[in-house]
Formats: sequence, C-alpha cells, structure tokens
Amino acid sequence: MIHERPITDWLPLTKKELEKRGFDEVDVVLISGDAYVDHPSFGTAVIGRIIEDEGFSVAIVAQPSWTDDLRDFKKFGRPKYFFGVTAGCMDSMVNHYTANKRKRSTDAYTPGGASGFRPDYASVVYSKIVKDLFPDVPVLIGGIEASLRRITHYDYWSDELRTSILEQSNADLLVYGMGDQPLREVLKLLKKGVPFSSLKTLKQVAFLLDKDEDLPKNKKWNTVELNSHEVCLKDKIKFAANFKTVEVESNKWSADRIIQKIGEKTLVINPPYKTMTEKEIDTSFDLPYTRLPHPKYKKRGAIPAYDMIKFSINMHRGCFGGCSFCTISAHQGKFIASRSEKSIMKEVDEVVEHPEFKGYLSDIGGPSANMYRMKGIDESICAKCSSPSCIHPVICSNLDTNHKPLTNIYKKVDAHPGIKKAFVGSGIRYDLLVDDFNKTNQDGNHEEYIEQLIKRHISGRLKVAPEHTSDATLKLMRKPSFKYFHKFKETYDRISEKVGLIQPLIPYFISSHPGCDSEDMANLAVETKDMGFQLEQVQDFTPTPMTVATVIYYSGVHPYTLKPYKTVKKKEDKINQRRFFFWYKRENHNYIRQTLNNAGRKELAEKLIGPERKSQQSGKGVPKWLDEKRQSRTSGRRK
Repeated sequence: MIHERPITDWLPLTKKELEKRGFDEVDVVLISGDAYVDHPSFGTAVIGRIIEDEGFSVAIVAQPSWTDDLRDFKKFGRPKYFFGVTAGCMDSMVNHYTANKRKRSTDAYTPGGASGFRPDYASVVYSKIVKDLFPDVPVLIGGIEASLRRITHYDYWSDELRTSILEQSNADLLVYGMGDQPLREVLKLLKKGVPFSSLKTLKQVAFLLDKDEDLPKNKKWNTVELNSHEVCLKDKIKFAANFKTVEVESNKWSADRIIQKIGEKTLVINPPYKTMTEKEIDTSFDLPYTRLPHPKYKKRGAIPAYDMIKFSINMHRGCFGGCSFCTISAHQGKFIASRSEKSIMKEVDEVVEHPEFKGYLSDIGGPSANMYRMKGIDESICAKCSSPSCIHPVICSNLDTNHKPLTNIYKKVDAHPGIKKAFVGSGIRYDLLVDDFNKTNQDGNHEEYIEQLIKRHISGRLKVAPEHTSDATLKLMRKPSFKYFHKFKETYDRISEKVGLIQPLIPYFISSHPGCDSEDMANLAVETKDMGFQLEQVQDFTPTPMTVATVIYYSGVHPYTLKPYKTVKKKEDKINQRRFFFWYKRENHNYIRQTLNNAGRKELAEKLIGPERKSQQSGKGVPKWLDEKRQSRTSGRRK
C-alpha cells in the first residue's frame, strides 16, 4: 500500500499535470524509453529534477508509441528550449536481445515487465520523430545508448559498423557520460539567452559540423583526429586504432578534443568534465525525488527494475577497474565520485519512511561496491594519467584503497534505528581485498571490512566476479589472475569460520570472451569443480559499443597492441563453450567428452564427468577446429 501523494509531487506526464503545476507551456520535454520512476537510480528522473532545479519547467514523455499518429510526441506541443531524448537506463539493443540475439520476452523498465514498449535503436527513432514534427526545435540526446554510440562503433545486432548516433538521429547536440555537469551548464547559458546553436564550446558534448566549417575556438584544447568513418568501413585495424584514442582521452582530466570526418560532416567531441565533487554529486542525489513510480502505472503492474533497487542506496559513481567487456567506466568514468556521509544517511532516512519498507536495505553499494572514497593519494599524478585501469595489471601505488571509510559507513547505516539489516548486493572487487595483490593493508583494513561484510551485510551468499580462470583470457579482460580468487576464498572461509557463519561464495564467469577457447572453458570447469562450485551465475559475452572486447571481437586485434586474437562468433560455438559451465548436466556429457578426447585432453574429461564407459563412442560431432587440431598433432608425430 502506497501513501497517497499529490500528483504534483511527480514531474508531469500529461498536459493536465503540467497545468496543475501552474504551467501552460513547457521549457523542456524529455522523451524516454523507460517508464518514469522518480528515483535517483533512473536517469530520466535525475535529468528532469536537475532541469527543474535550474528553474525550468519540464515534462516527460515516457515510452511513447512510435507506430501510430505520434500523439504522444505532440501532447506537450513545442517546448521553449529543447527536446531531451534518451533510450533509457540501458542501450535499447541490450535491453531487447540476449547474447545469442534472441528477442527477450520481458523489459525490466516497463510496468508488468512487458516487452514491446520501446523501439530498437530508441534514441534514433525518437529523435527523428521529434525533428520531423518540430524541425526548428533543438534536440539534445543523452544516456548510455547515445554516449557509447557517439563515434563510429560496431553494432553486434546488425553485425556492421555504424556511424555516430548524431548522424543517424539528426540530433543537434549529444551529452556523453553522466550528464549532470554539462546539462547544468547548458541550462545556465540558455537562461542567459545564449542560443542553443552556440553551445559548442561546452565540455562533454558532441555535435556535427559541415566539413568545411571551422572548429569552435578554445585555446585550452588540443585537437586529435580519428580515422574517418569511411576509412573505418574499409580497414578494421584503423577502426581499432580509433578506440584506443577515444578511451585514452576519456580517462584524462585534461583531455584533447576529438574530431572524426563522416561524409560531408565533421564529428566534434569536446573533452569531458573532471569528476564530480562531493558537493556536486550530493546535489544530484538530494533533489526532491518521490522515490516512487508515477501513479499512472498502478494498474499495469510492478516495474521490475524499480522493485530491485527501491530499498537500495547508491553511494558513489564511477569504476577504476577498466574491465575490457564493461561499459561502466566508459560511461561513468574511471574516477570515483563519492557522496558525503550526510547525503547517504539522509537517503537512508527517506527509505525508512517508505510505507512498504520492512527494515531491510537490499544494497548499499555502487557500480563496484567497495570503491567508495577511493582516489589518488597525490591527485596531481592522476591529472597526468591516461591509463584505462587503476588496478590492472597491478594496483597503482598512488591509489588509496583503504576500506575504513566504507566500513564506517556500513556501521553507521547498521546503527540506524529503522534498519534491521543492510545488505551489499553490488559486486565486490575481491582483488582489492587480497593482500598478495593489494599490498596496502598494514592497518588491517581488509580483514576489518571482510569481517563486517560477513557478519552483517551478506544475504545468505556473496557474489563476486572472477570472470575466468585462464590467465591469458583474464589479461585480455583486464582482470587479475585467478590465483587471487583462491587467496580471497581462503580469507573469506577463514573469517566465516571465525564468526560462525556459512554463506557460500557465488562466482560469476563469462564464456565466449575474445581469446577464450573450449580448452580454456574445460580448465575453468575442472578448477571450479575442484573448488566445490556448481556454477549458476554465468553469461555469454555480449559485444556492446565502446569496449575493448567488442573492438577485438569485430576487428580481430587488440586496439592497444594490434595483436590478433580469435573469438568464437557462431551461435553453435557459443552454446558449446557454455556447456562447460554446466558439466554436471547429463545432456552435456557426450559433447564434453568428445571435444576433450579429440583435443588430446582425456584427463580433463575424466576429471569433469568421470571415466569413459565402453558403450560410449568418441569422435562424432567434433567441432571443425578440434578435428583440424587433432590432425595437425597427428601429422606432427608422424614427422
């Protein structure tokens, strides 16, 4: 049962709601592929509240119908300043399709979990519609879909290189990354009367110019040029080289401006803002959210993504892991923006007041749960750094990884009179807690954190993500050797025994990642079986725009070294790699045995599924690569 609140507590979804707030016209209209949930974990709510906070009227068009007379796009009429367009909290193609390109039957950001309420490539579809309907009104696109598709990128679902989303969508301006800082600057300038067309010297925006048009002047910025879109279409290696430049510049405090030729246009990407200060991030989280879905959804069912986070607290943004397959640092940045203790505890107070709250926080965490307040000891060193990861291949000696501030926050949340239990549901970077890998534990803060975590913040089992056991694959992933997972498990088990709690570790793994073959998967299965695991939390690698792994998948080379790597691409090969996760299922036994026997690794098959019975035959249904490998080995012996 939700307490009744006046409809004016939410940002308006209808013309009537806009009028109830005292407005007969709207300054900015936001169009989103997600249902409207007024909560700081949902980008549309954050952007809407920032616009409101800057003194503008704002209205939201949530999940508009794009196949009818387009009345949803017209209902607020022509906004005074601009349309803001986003696909939502996820890239629409990741939202719609599995790693095997199978259409998903549900959508976590839609009431009732129903699918079909947003189009493929939603940012492009929405932007084109509003540009057709209101050609003289500027369109600003943002969110993760726009952010990660701002340059020439590989699109897994169409299996092709696609040009910048700016060119596809006809949008006037793109805000990439977390939009809080650039959006506030946009609004301040518009309020002063600066035309939208003159916003091209702002940080963290991208736009298109005519090919012969001069770049906006800024004496502080150097400009670096990427290989053109047309060159990328012809040369995969030059496409890969582009990625290195973009990632390096994205990880600098003082970055260069990037340009890329696209036909008769020039794409311009201005440098990003420096990481948000504590005051800035607090301001975004402390805006007057209702923390509830809009009341219009009551009869349509729960919104799964909201149910997952409604009793959670996000304490920071950013991740310095730089994992090759992950888009978090590409969108949120590698430097951590941490909220103040006051802001966090204020949000705890608000969650406790929720009428459905029973005393249990589902998560106090962030993109990586244990990176709160971690930053450079000497930030002048960080200012010169362009490394994509602060912890790979080793932990930076300038990185403060002390877990005490986080442990103290846990204890304060724990002591809140309205909290019975506060769980950590976000992923833990276990390698930060392994003394052999992270040698900064002189004061024992690792053990203190792990003990606090085990005693008070685990809901039955702890999820961690080693991702693989092969050191070669892990190196490509920018993840540490699996030996450190063994070390972490030893410490975890020792402390669990000390406090008298049995809460198993649940490791996450990825199959079909670039550089990984079936033999690697077999070794993974054997090693995890020896450790007592029957794997559940597993996934196939999905190539998403703006990641190292996706560039390798498409181009066949690492963008930093141009060294070639193989990747399984056929659906059958992906399924077969995944079989090794589930070696304990009888339907996978025949394939596993045949594959390993023909690879000359009979001992692995016996470790996984036991010795071969006489009635079993090998050699049938063997993958082509294994058959060729076996013939090559036999040929070599003959010589």
